[in-house]
Amino acid sequence: MEAGVKLGMRSIPIATACAIYHKFFCEIDLDAYDPYLVAMSSLYLAGKVEEQRLRTRDIINVSNRYLHPDSEPLELDSRFWELRDSIVQCELLVLRVLRFQVSFQHPHKYLLHYLLSVKNWLNRYSWQRSPVSITAWALLRDSYHGGLCLRFQAQHIAVAVLHLALQAYGVEVPAEAEAEKPWWQIYTMDTEIP
Repeated sequence: MEAGVKLGMRSIPIATACAIYHKFFCEIDLDAYDPYLVAMSSLYLAGKVEEQRLRTRDIINVSNRYLHPDSEPLELDSRFWELRDSIVQCELLVLRVLRFQVSFQHPHKYLLHYLLSVKNWLNRYSWQRSPVSITAWALLRDSYHGGLCLRFQAQHIAVAVLHLALQAYGVEVPAEAEAEKPWWQIYTMDTEIP
């Protein structure tokens, strides 16, 4: 995620890279492949999938700086070209292991919609005095550090991070106590969050 941010990637391509990375290691033993090489290949592949192309050289330099903070950028020597070839070969391996299924439905669009809806339900003062939206986005970003994005539906993740953000600041949805069902079931089509 840090490398994606440093490369100037948008949220969705970073989320796709994380999902590719986690899905790959769900299929393959973590000790079988270098996780840093898989991470670089995931960034490269996610850039292609989400149409935010990245130069391999940039991925290598950012990753090298992350792994070796005091080192200089790699020269265009044999070591660089070997690493570049490894990223490309690993990308092909990742595609084969994932059976070319590298398109994901992310919770970002759902969270945006849910935030706008909840903002309209709440009074302006309670919305402005608490950073619910900032917290919900941060929780969503943090959810990609693990395999949560693969285990649950996108709309369930979105409503869960919103619910947690509301609870963290003690913000109550109006008329929730009088309602027949919890407010979040509106967004999950009457299914419960597992």
